[in-house]
Amino acid sequence: QLQLVESGGGLVQPGGSLRLSCVASGFTLDIYAIGWFRQAPGKEREGVSCISRSGGSTNYADSVKGRFTISRDNARNTVYLQMNSLKPEDAGVYYCAAARDRPFSSFCRALPRDNEYVYWGQGTQVTVSS
Repeated sequence: QLQLVESGGGLVQPGGSLRLSCVASGFTLDIYAIGWFRQAPGKEREGVSCISRSGGSTNYADSVKGRFTISRDNARNTVYLQMNSLKPEDAGVYYCAAARDRPFSSFCRALPRDNEYVYWGQGTQVTVSS
């Protein structure tokens, strides 16, 4: 059974940090690009970040550039999203998603839309509040 599971969400004060994890089971992540998305109540789901299969290419939404860092450990079948200097507007449910990626592809050159991903996790809640 192919599955992505997010973890690491929680309640944090503005200016704080969280590290989200996305673990795959039932398949290996090393041939997939991984994206992080978020959805706040009443808003559309938006792309946050993308990382290529090798980790050599990453991309971020303008709203998180300089604060969030995406990384991956293919040996652990895990992708991370380090979130620093969190703001209330960063709150929402965060999802990771996987898409087959070819070597040296340009999949993450621009933030892919959600319909370009095949597998999705169930999400983890991030709340930023004092």
